[in-house]
This record gives sequence, structure tokens and C-alpha cells, in this order.
Amino acid sequence: MNPSTAMATVVVDELVRNDVRQVVVCPGSRNAALSLALHEAALAGRLTLHVRVDERAAAFLALGLSRASGRPSAVVCTSGTAVANLHPAVLEAHHSGVGVLLITADRPPELHGSGANQTIDQRGIFGSAAVAVDFPVAERRPGQNPVWRGLVCRGVARAETGIPVQLNVPFREPLVPSFGEAWPDSLDGRPGGVRWTTFSAPRSIPDNRVDFPLPARVVVVVGSGDPNRAAAAARIAARAGWPVIAEPVGARAALAGGVPVVRGGPLLLGSGQLPGALRPDAVVVVGRPTLSRGVRGLMDRVAVYGIGDHPQWTDPQYVAQHVRGWLDEDDLRWVSEPDPGWLPAWREAERAATLAVEKLLGDEEWPTGLHLARDLVDGLPAGAALVLGSSNPVRDVDLVAAHRADVTVHANRGVAGIDGNLSTAAGVALAGGAPTYALMGDLTFLHDLNALLIGPEEQRPDLCAVVLNDDGGGIFSLLEQGAAEHRAGFERVFGTPTGADLRSLCAGFGVPHQLITTPAALRAALDPQPGLRVLEVRASRDRLRDLHARLKAAVAEAITPG
Repeated sequence: MNPSTAMATVVVDELVRNDVRQVVVCPGSRNAALSLALHEAALAGRLTLHVRVDERAAAFLALGLSRASGRPSAVVCTSGTAVANLHPAVLEAHHSGVGVLLITADRPPELHGSGANQTIDQRGIFGSAAVAVDFPVAERRPGQNPVWRGLVCRGVARAETGIPVQLNVPFREPLVPSFGEAWPDSLDGRPGGVRWTTFSAPRSIPDNRVDFPLPARVVVVVGSGDPNRAAAAARIAARAGWPVIAEPVGARAALAGGVPVVRGGPLLLGSGQLPGALRPDAVVVVGRPTLSRGVRGLMDRVAVYGIGDHPQWTDPQYVAQHVRGWLDEDDLRWVSEPDPGWLPAWREAERAATLAVEKLLGDEEWPTGLHLARDLVDGLPAGAALVLGSSNPVRDVDLVAAHRADVTVHANRGVAGIDGNLSTAAGVALAGGAPTYALMGDLTFLHDLNALLIGPEEQRPDLCAVVLNDDGGGIFSLLEQGAAEHRAGFERVFGTPTGADLRSLCAGFGVPHQLITTPAALRAALDPQPGLRVLEVRASRDRLRDLHARLKAAVAEAITPG
């Protein structure tokens, strides 16, 4: 057995021993030994193998697999630009706290700086976004297996803490098996051979506590992050009588804490000046909220207490007075005597705002993104998973959809790019075991079109992708560049219409496509079905800015006393 085959065999064996059971591999020459070892392990039922031809899509698929399974998954690729194409998913994983293993095949040291084909300096290519673990080149001598096993084990242990880890593995030719001489060490680590490494349990819950007073009139804002932390904070809110405003990815965890989550909370905060009865004295920010300018504006006006242990806690205005890792019932002693009118005032404002939203949407022609967000979330089957694309879809759900405790919501909010959203949703579907749905805009869908490129022998996700096709970048209509004074250049450099025919594109990939034109058709199409399919809902961007302005005004009027 040649050295490259031996190293690949040991690496794959140690991945399985450390409970890495979902692996995505991309075809290549330098990673041939790993690909063959993975295929053999998959045939033996030791792991689940997914093959993708696009490294960027493959990395986001691995990200989705990790999100849904709660375990690090791995993506394997060849050397050169293949490695660079993993970078967007690595950044997302780093900033959202998801552990992913990036197993990058490399050229041996003697080929670096020699002009050898497909050779770059890929050691530590992801910088601070990933922990880099460099392997030595395999050679025919005893004693290497423990080194390889130990490096894999360390990598998995680091990924279990919620960070990406690059295992950079150089291979010398021959790159495919050549059998003859026996390898000097046992490859499987059984008694009588070489021992393998073990590692301790993942990190425990942080035990630091609040040591500062919390006023009676507090609003809790929950973003993405550890669901256990969000549930613990929600339990405090329930005991203290505080309203909870949660982004879609954090709402289910907050509901698990036993307190109803305010529907349309960002609308209330973004409606203008809050009535006196709704003005908090402090905001407790749990995790990482990123969606609403109303939330950011609130954080700029009152005392802010951060709850989270990510090194980059959310405080872009640099106003947080205290940051702690956890909030639980031991901290109730720091909470002021509850204000009995505080939570009821928010509940009444929520009721008034919800009625105003329903009236406005009832008067508006279907569909808009707001209609689709509301109706999609309402129509999902119990137990479903929902993956929300960046830009408008996740914000539309945040604004108008009801919070559901029986639906798990995912979104790439680490760096909030539109790349890889469809691949992430496919990974969630493959690893989660629940009927999975994704809501995204047409540009997000087109940007990750290669997620539909799945070979005939590959496991296909049970995924329904719902695409709001408004032919361009609708999010920019709601930002400063969407104002009338920028109209002359808006459509070309921000609106960016493509005129893409989604039905034909789906047909080219062999993916079923359905054009949805009514709410009833949408609801019927949401019944769970096996396989990958696309529902397209066509809308116009022309009235988007005006619609949101009227929505904000209607809510402001509804919650203003008198």
C-alpha cells in the first residue's frame, strides 16, 4: 500500500471514529486517495457520502448538514482554486458558530514555488476564519498513524466548539491505491496495532452570571445563536414580565422558554417614536440580531446588556454596557420588582399592529413578499424546517409572519450573503429528516443554481424551494439608494434585472417547477412531497418601497394613543 492511500485510509477511519458521519466530496486528482477511501467507507455504511462538482455549493451543503445534525460535517476537495471556493461558506460558518471540517488536499512541499500545476499556498488560506491543521507528508515508515489520528481528532474536537477547521493534507504520487508491500503500521487501530486518540466531551454551558441590576421595563431581543441560551433568557423574561422580540431563527428557542414572542416586533420598534408606555429602560440582547434597523435604533437609545459568548457579540454602535455569557433563573435576584403594566402594554400594541398589518395586506393585491412570507409560514406542516434566504425574505418573515414553535428556522446570518443559501437548505434537508422548505429571492436562487446539480446516484433532498421572483434586487428598493433622487441609475446597478426563465433553468437540471399564482395554490403546494422541487411566485418591485412606507405608517397609527 502506498503512503497516500495509507494516510487517506487512516484519516477517513478517524473521522468515523470521531462521529463525523456526513461528508461532501468534490472530484479532483490530488484528493483521489481521500475520495476512494470515503467511497469505500460509504459502501460499508460507516458514513453518508455526498458528491458535488461545485466546491462553493459543496461547502454550503456541508454547512447545512452541520446546522441540522448538530455535528461537524466535512467537505473534501482538491488543491488550488478549489480550496478558495470554500471560503464564503467558511466565513459564514465562522461568524454563525457552526463547526465544519474542510479537508483540503495539497501538493507536497517540494512542488510549492516550482511552478507546478494547480499549486497555491493554501495552508491557513482562510486566515482567522478557520483553525488550520497541517499534516506532514506521508512516508513509508512506522509511527505515522498516531500522528494522523491525533491531528484528525484535534480538528474534530475544535470543530465541535462551533468553529471551522481546515485539515490541509499533502499527497505525493501515486494518488490512487497500489497494493503490494504491507503498510508498516496497522491502519485500523485495533488492539495489537496502533492506538487512536480520544477526546473529552464538548464545551459545557458557560457558568458566568449577571452581576448588574436589571430594571423592570426591559425588552429582550433574541437573534441567532445558542438556542439553550435563548430559552434560558426567555424563562427569565417570563418570570420578570418582559416582552421578547425574536428574529425568525431565534423565535423557536425563545418560545421554548415559556413566553410568547411579540409578533411583528421590528415593526413596532421601527414605526417611529415609541409611545411612552412601550419605552424600555434597557434592552437585553441575546445572541446576534442582524435584521432590523428598528432594533439597532432602540439599542442606540437605552442601556444595552449583551448575553452571548461569541467573541464578536452584536454591538455595532459600541453601546453595550455589560456582556455576559448566560442569563438564567439564578440571576432573578438582580431584576427589579416587575411592572405589572409593562407586558400588557406590549401585548395590546402587538394586537393593534397585527390588525393593521392584516388590513393593509388584505387591501393589497397578492402577491408581495410580505404576503408570501406570512402565507408560507402559516401553511407549513407541523415539524417542518424552514431555511430563509438573505435580503428581503428573512426580513419579510421577521415583519409579518406568526412565530411557530413547531417549525425550525435556519438562515445564514453569520455574514448574511446570498451565496450558498440553496445549498445550505439542501444540507438541512439531508441531515434534518424533516420536510424542509426554503424561501428566497430570485437573485439568491440564481446565485446558487449549482445546488440543483445533483448526480443521478446521489441522495436527493426532500426540499421545496419557494422563490419570490421580482426580477432583481428588491432589497435595494427599501434602502437609501431606492429613493427617488437615485432613480436614474437604480435599475442598472441596484435593481439588476436578469429576465431569467426559472422554469427552463429548472428543466435543465431535471428539477420540477411550479408557478404559483394564488394563496390557495401555495397552500396546496406546501403539502410534503419527496425530492427537490421549486415553487416560483412572481411579483413586482415597483410598489415595494411605497408598500413598506404605508405598512410602517399604519402600525405607527395603530399603536399611538388616542
